[in-house]
This record gives sequence, structure tokens and C-alpha cells, in this order.
Amino acid sequence: MGGWHEQKLRVRYEETDTMGVVYYAKYFVWMEVGRVALMRDAGFGYKEWVRHELEFPVVQAHAEYKAPAVFDDEVLVKTKIAHIGNSSIRYENEIYKLPDMTLLAIGHTVHVLTSRGGEKVPFTPELKERLTSA
Repeated sequence: MGGWHEQKLRVRYEETDTMGVVYYAKYFVWMEVGRVALMRDAGFGYKEWVRHELEFPVVQAHAEYKAPAVFDDEVLVKTKIAHIGNSSIRYENEIYKLPDMTLLAIGHTVHVLTSRGGEKVPFTPELKERLTSA
């Protein structure tokens, strides 16, 4: 598969909890930001999904938390495609606090390629090639 795609973000106040640290579920939002940016840069952004009447629902999500982040920290979300099956795709993520590259979390999501009606759709050879070289 291709290399890591990188996306920087800054922690917004609304992403923190009453303890002042990033709420655990926000890491999945950041994984989505990285995934969408990777797909867009591979030439298959959201507009392309809509044009082809495709969807990528999440069927599995996992995160391991290593260190906290707080409001206004700069964060680096690294995303890569780890595996493409017949109609599924697995993304791996690493999330770091900048500038010292403190590992905040690692995780992955698995998605199934479907039609708008929810039926599984196989990746075309062209799309698989485009994504494996991303």
C-alpha cells in the first residue's frame, strides 16, 4: 500500500471534556479528517463518491490512547491504507502532538464499499489501483 498521508489540526475547545483534555471520541473524528484528505488527494474525494453513487460506511473502529491532548495543541494525523479487500478497506492511523511528536493515539477503521442502497460493491481494478498507489 501507499505511504502515510499527513494532516495537521489544532485542538478546538469544543473537543475537550470537563477535565480539559480531548474527549476520546474526537480521535475518531480526526481519523475521519485524515481519511477524507487521503481519499481526496488520491483523486477520489467525496464528490467522486457521490458521482459514482458509492458510500463507505464504517464497520469497525478501534483506538488506543497513549497520551492526552489539550485545547490549542497542534496535532498531526497520519493515515494510510493498510489493506484493500474485495469490497472492504482498512485505514491505519497514528496521531501525534506537535512539535515533539508525542504519540497520542493509534487506531484503525474498516469500511465496506456499498451502493446508495447499502449493497456491497466490489472495488473496480481502476479504483483499487488508484488507492493502492495513494
